Amino acid sequence: MTASHTEIAPSVADVGSLRARTLNAYVWRASRPLMGVMSRVPGVGPAALPLIRPALNRSLSTISPVPRGTKITTVKRYVDGGQVRGEWTHEADRFGGGLPSPSSGRSILYYLHGSGYLICSPRTHRGLVARLVRRAGIGAFSLDYRLGPEYQFPAGGDDAIRGYRWLLDQGFSGDQIIVGGDSAGGHLAQDLLAANHTDGVPQPKAMVLFSPLYDPVFDVARALERTGVHDPHIHAASAQLLMGMYRGDATGDDPRMRIALTPDMDLPDTLIQYGAREVMADDARTIHRNILAAGGTSTLQAWPDQGHVFQMFPYFTPESRKAVREAKDFIDQHLG
Repeated sequence: MTASHTEIAPSVADVGSLRARTLNAYVWRASRPLMGVMSRVPGVGPAALPLIRPALNRSLSTISPVPRGTKITTVKRYVDGGQVRGEWTHEADRFGGGLPSPSSGRSILYYLHGSGYLICSPRTHRGLVARLVRRAGIGAFSLDYRLGPEYQFPAGGDDAIRGYRWLLDQGFSGDQIIVGGDSAGGHLAQDLLAANHTDGVPQPKAMVLFSPLYDPVFDVARALERTGVHDPHIHAASAQLLMGMYRGDATGDDPRMRIALTPDMDLPDTLIQYGAREVMADDARTIHRNILAAGGTSTLQAWPDQGHVFQMFPYFTPESRKAVREAKDFIDQHLG
């Protein structure tokens, strides 16, 4: 493969929109006192998180609307001693009311949602996923993997691997699958590539990642925050404490925590987008460098004055819609 390196795409401005800068300044000022408290005391304990998760998820779903005409078909299957749960996102008129079919030869998106292995679901990301595949007229399977604190590392990764192989068992080829993911979903995507390589399973054709996580221990994010990066949405010290509910006893030395991508791997062509204001920016840059060092192809887009997974919220900043269009263009280039 020929390595490529794009720091900022030509369509991305050097400075974010006034709306983005105003919103981020407001969120930063409003959340700063709470962040200070949470950096010293865990704000949410393992017993409380499952109770507040539904309300958090409903709020996220409300501000990330689903396009009209989107059809959702839920899936729950028992596979290899575990479950594959999730949902197909598609447009009924595109498939005659049915689900995406391997026999059509058309591509699908396999989407792995974020947030911190603790909250969110296919439902919270339904709007983003539907917008990604709508123009291409393809279907997407969004995985509902197990979350902490009820389940701990590597439960989510095991589910992501099982879900991908279930798609292959349905008849989809690796060349028909484009993997997408944001935040923790980006970490799951790397784990999937490494597992596919180890087990001789065909890799997906392409991969698109939004604000992907490289280091679940969150040392990389904390180091960047100490340089003065002020993420309007994530406080690294607090996130490090919260993510401990999923990590359990696992450390950064575990090969499935900070995942190595090596030159002997058949890596898919990758697009990585991140907000230049987020504390996980170095995570995105590290993944990009790792892909290039392994001989893969990766395009890195830094979006000025944007926070974590800004693509989810089309009404907050114009950059959200522009970034999703860039991701759609990338997907269009890799359709079967």
